[in-house]
Amino acid sequence: MNNRQVMEMDAKYVGRTFARFPLAVASGEGARLWDADGRAYLDFFSGLAVNSLGHCHPAVLEAMRAQAGRFAHCSNLYHCEAQAKLARLLCQESFAEKVYFANTGAEATELCLKIARKHGAARGRFEVVAMENSFHGRTYGALSATGQPKYHKGFEPMLPGIRHVPFNDLEAVEAAVGPKTAAVLVEPIQGEGGVRVADDAYLRGLRRLCDRRQILLIFDEIQTGLGRTGRLFYYQHLGKDCLPDLMPLAKSLGGGLPLSAVLARGRAARVLGLGDHGTTMGGNPVACAAGLASLETLLLHDLPHKALLWGEVLQQGLLRIKKRAGLIREVRGRGYMVGAELAGPALPVAQEALRLGLMVNATAGNVLRLLPPLIAQGPEIEEALKILDAVFKNPKIQGQLKKKKK
Repeated sequence: MNNRQVMEMDAKYVGRTFARFPLAVASGEGARLWDADGRAYLDFFSGLAVNSLGHCHPAVLEAMRAQAGRFAHCSNLYHCEAQAKLARLLCQESFAEKVYFANTGAEATELCLKIARKHGAARGRFEVVAMENSFHGRTYGALSATGQPKYHKGFEPMLPGIRHVPFNDLEAVEAAVGPKTAAVLVEPIQGEGGVRVADDAYLRGLRRLCDRRQILLIFDEIQTGLGRTGRLFYYQHLGKDCLPDLMPLAKSLGGGLPLSAVLARGRAARVLGLGDHGTTMGGNPVACAAGLASLETLLLHDLPHKALLWGEVLQQGLLRIKKRAGLIREVRGRGYMVGAELAGPALPVAQEALRLGLMVNATAGNVLRLLPPLIAQGPEIEEALKILDAVFKNPKIQGQLKKKKK
């Protein structure tokens, strides 16, 4: 089937909740995808930070095939080697004492909220302080924690017990924490909110505040985790005195398959008992085998550190474009999680980049988000920057951005 045929079938049968670009993905390898008409694209969106090793990495494919050849699924009423091995490696490489598996980032967030509430139940604590401009998922608990009213519209009322305060404002959090507060929930970098990076001092201050008030600190590392920002986990940028109590992971955890987890330590790791939580598909053996192979490959080749180095090269290239074109207001991010805030809407820029063979993302209205696979290095960065330079030189794009700038 070609692009047109796939898109026509999609329009007829698939529910319309995504504003899709006009192409159908047919295959991928490394940092590239091909559409159903045979055209190649440099993928600097990575399936929204999922394909950290690019497409069809041989180690991940082999792990999938091997596990699927033995059995593809078993109930969580039985033990599973792939699940246990992945949990062990996650604990060895992080602060975690226990790992709880699920399927999606939203599910992992929901479990964090459940743990926070059960932890605080004996003291009458159930509220969670979350941040404005945040994004935590589409299920009701995660959606209620999301600090963007546009996602709530039409689905109100949201669940009670969530208080939103300005991001990166420690005093606002301190003022919001009260006798009913069970936890503070924060993204170290707000991805959907425009690649906004939390100050290190702010995150450390949250840790001290939560210790002082004996409440849980939840770092949502669904997008920042697993090497994307230059360390395996974002909290590792902050030192040993700033460990979260709970940390949801997803995106690249399953090596391209649906898999999420909650990492827990201390009090948070001891809250749940038998029957307090469950999942039919969470921790699926094939997904865990793929996730284990992916994580082992990240560590073997030190890809988080390489993402830190090459991410700086990418940001410097964007700053050069900013200087030449004057249509980029700010470049921000860490490692391979990069945002360019534009003078106008980012969607036309992303559309033009796609036309020229580069996949990037528009978020928060005027932010161009780049999430390259961690395997991308000099040649891919040079190609991406060349395409973006051409996009910003396009008179039509310049006209759209300069019009908004005024």
